[in-house]
Amino acid sequence: MAEPRWIVHLPTTLTSRDAAVELAAALARSLGHVDAVDFAETTLSEEDAQHLRYRVWCDMRLPGGGRCGRRDGHGGWCEATELR
Repeated sequence: MAEPRWIVHLPTTLTSRDAAVELAAALARSLGHVDAVDFAETTLSEEDAQHLRYRVWCDMRLPGGGRCGRRDGHGGWCEATELR
């Protein structure tokens, strides 16, 4: 049986979803070297509605391995890019 993965919930004082997405992107850029964090799975939720989560990145699996690093809901083709 595989060991359970743990989720770190990081509350903020931000009041806009766009600002929270920008913070998530900044954290991914600055802490991307930490292998223990799977930034591709980042989700956001409102403080009083934590059961309703919004994906930050597309995370579509790509042919040949890897995942799409573009924002969730992006237009055009998926591509392997740095999370932005």
